[in-house]
Amino acid sequence: MAAAGRLGRWRQLLASPPLARRALSDSAPARDVLLFEHERGRFFAVLGLFCAAQGVFWSSLAVAALTQPPAAQPPAAPAPKRGRLDLRSALWRYGLAVGCGAIGTLVLGAGLLFSVRSVRSVMLRAGGQQVTLTTHAPFGLGAHFTVPLKQISCMAHRSEVPAMLPLKVKGRRFYFLLDKAGHFPNMKLFDNTVGAYRSL
Repeated sequence: MAAAGRLGRWRQLLASPPLARRALSDSAPARDVLLFEHERGRFFAVLGLFCAAQGVFWSSLAVAALTQPPAAQPPAAPAPKRGRLDLRSALWRYGLAVGCGAIGTLVLGAGLLFSVRSVRSVMLRAGGQQVTLTTHAPFGLGAHFTVPLKQISCMAHRSEVPAMLPLKVKGRRFYFLLDKAGHFPNMKLFDNTVGAYRSL
């Protein structure tokens, strides 16, 4: 019974128009196919160094703000009563430290997030059911992972966005970004597979 069903499906496929059979074979290649590539390793290396330097700079400012300055009065002189002034000084120092720490964290976090969500290449695996995404990662070192094609959704068509093409991967926060300045070796295959919108 199962053999008869498979035979019927093959007959239906052979009886279909040649254009339909060609579209099916195009979306399920027999070998790995590169769909997108954009090499910017040097830029992301510089970006990683910049973010690291910013993190060290703002952290040092926060530590300096928390450090109590040495007293300039001679030891024999009586200490004046400055309760309210000392409280204001402490609040100012703690506020400055928190602000510096927040700025450093935001700069470092934004740089790292942009690096791990910027796509270096997209590879459609043989058979057309798996896709490998390679990101630039911090300092341009690169990181890759493979997911099923049905778990990827392109939120806009290539012609609809000016600079970045957003990809949504099921189970992962934030969008993955494809720079339109990159190279699309197989535009039609990209549009039919990774570039298609899917409800995740």
